[in-house]
Amino acid sequence: MRDTLPATGRLLGVLWEYALDSTPERLRQRYGDADYDWDYRVNTTSGAVGWRDRLLGMFHSAYQPTEPAAFHEMLDALQQCPADNQTTLNFRDFTFLDLGSGKGRTLLMASDYPFRRVVGVELLPSLHQIARQNLLQYKNESQKCFALESICADATTFPFPDDPLVVYLFNPLPESGMRLVLANLGHSLYARPRPVYLLYHNPLLEHVLSENALLTKVAGTNQYSLFRNLGSSY
Repeated sequence: MRDTLPATGRLLGVLWEYALDSTPERLRQRYGDADYDWDYRVNTTSGAVGWRDRLLGMFHSAYQPTEPAAFHEMLDALQQCPADNQTTLNFRDFTFLDLGSGKGRTLLMASDYPFRRVVGVELLPSLHQIARQNLLQYKNESQKCFALESICADATTFPFPDDPLVVYLFNPLPESGMRLVLANLGHSLYARPRPVYLLYHNPLLEHVLSENALLTKVAGTNQYSLFRNLGSSY
């Protein structure tokens, strides 16, 4: 009986949060980021997420697209943090990987930078399908990367690509999931050493990254944290 109490409390908390999220005020807030969709004729806003996916998101991490201004600020900070004596980070050497990519807005914004390729990993099939459609529809004169892919998979078991990586996290997982991701990253770096940067937006679990012996923090604000693996050669 005692073991069921935390689970019951968690369920009630999720249901209460879902009820609040369904109010007209919250709905208006979710549609408040629709300018990006209007500009590029895509569907990335959180307001159009169905009730089943919103409820599932409460148990993991509710879908919320990154604001363009915040994303560009983070990428500017990343570019100014090369590991050695280079002036700026050369994005052409890196694959951009978004864990918990949702409808793919971050993938679209990342494609405006000259990454080697851009990859998103999304657990929910419905969001993944919308992301795939967005990748096909996106048109922007400033786009520099055209190798874009959305993969429907569990981020906690997803095998990291062997490329040098910029890993983007918009607080997509609970602490247990974040620790699994970092363990997988450690195994991947052991098998193939290479430079990896972790760009963590809304860093509620920053302590999990800070405790990891493979990583060091190189920049950040109250909105994001930027980590890099130790011993990287970029």
